[in-house]
Amino acid sequence: MRTDRISDFIHCVHADIETTDLFEGIWPIPQGVSLNAYAVRGEKIALIDLFRDWSDAAGQIGGGLASEGLDFSLVDYLILNHLEPDHSGWLREFRERNPRAEIIATAKGINLVKSFYKIEDSLRTVKNGDTLDLGGGKILTFFEVPNIHWPETMVTWEPLSGTLFSCDAFGSFGALGNRIFDDEFTPEEHDFFEKETLRYYANIVASFSTFVERGMQKLADLPIKVVAPSHGMVWRKNPQTILDRYRRYASYAKGPGEKEIAVIWGSMYGNTKLGVDAVVRGIEAAGVPYSIHRVPDENISWVLADAYKSGGLVLAMPTYEYAVFPPMAYVIDIFRRKHITGKTVLRIGSWGWVGGAKKEYQAAIEGLSWTSVDSLEWAGAPGPEDLVALEAAGRKLAEAVRNR
Repeated sequence: MRTDRISDFIHCVHADIETTDLFEGIWPIPQGVSLNAYAVRGEKIALIDLFRDWSDAAGQIGGGLASEGLDFSLVDYLILNHLEPDHSGWLREFRERNPRAEIIATAKGINLVKSFYKIEDSLRTVKNGDTLDLGGGKILTFFEVPNIHWPETMVTWEPLSGTLFSCDAFGSFGALGNRIFDDEFTPEEHDFFEKETLRYYANIVASFSTFVERGMQKLADLPIKVVAPSHGMVWRKNPQTILDRYRRYASYAKGPGEKEIAVIWGSMYGNTKLGVDAVVRGIEAAGVPYSIHRVPDENISWVLADAYKSGGLVLAMPTYEYAVFPPMAYVIDIFRRKHITGKTVLRIGSWGWVGGAKKEYQAAIEGLSWTSVDSLEWAGAPGPEDLVALEAAGRKLAEAVRNR
């Protein structure tokens, strides 16, 4: 079992989680995800971040520690940057193996240790700027970054190596295999991880983008040489890449996003699909990039990623029992929960015996600060005049997105 050395006194040990389980019980991870933990050695030993025993994470990480002559029982301090169970779920087992280790977290984190795991002893609360001296010149500093993405979150800073242990911040979906550093992956692999980083951000962090920006401002003066998250690769060659990426993602929450359009559609019998085809012709004629997603065939995880970054949306839905087509209603609800705001949006759809989707749709998008291009609805199949209007609407949307 391999560990990866960030420095001669910092070791990364990781587990690759490859499972059909859904991340957070919602998001698919068909290419897996990594759980990273970090051992920092001074005269005493700190373990930064834990894991849930998922796909034998305990065996994988325990084996990595053993390869460096370490063991859970040798840890003096367990630092929990974030208490979500994928980073703390093995805490009771850790405590059984090592009853003497001091558990360190923010005040809200310590409360979660008590409520989730019923542990009351050997707990230390830290606040912004507090330090932990491991001896031998190895000193860790803690910075509170609340709501990235839980209220108790902090990051840990080690100045000698310039390493920021950021837990969920700067993370990504995707298993790592036998490599972990950014300079070990090919350009093609980086393309994959960039997509998985955006999907991870849109699925998990997007609602908290204001707090991401605040946290990054707090950390702006640190001379960061290594970004060490608890999911995804460790950035030692180009750490600014992941920092810039997260800064850009956070900016999407305010709009306008990239100059592209996410087309999201559902159709019962193909009549709304005919309208989608016409809109896409208009978008193509205007030369604006677009992605296209059919629901419920495609999982919301990927829909959300493209919608989050795109400046424009097409939402195509038939009226279903006097209301919005249910799979599209779910999409809109997720957009509301994830604060997909500031978009330029075209809504279209077919209806059968009577309309009704428009009323529910308008109520559902209140508060999202969308700029709406005129909605287009039609009875049954779209006629020639409808198709002309739909194509023109696609062009109008594309031009609005391009000129924002």
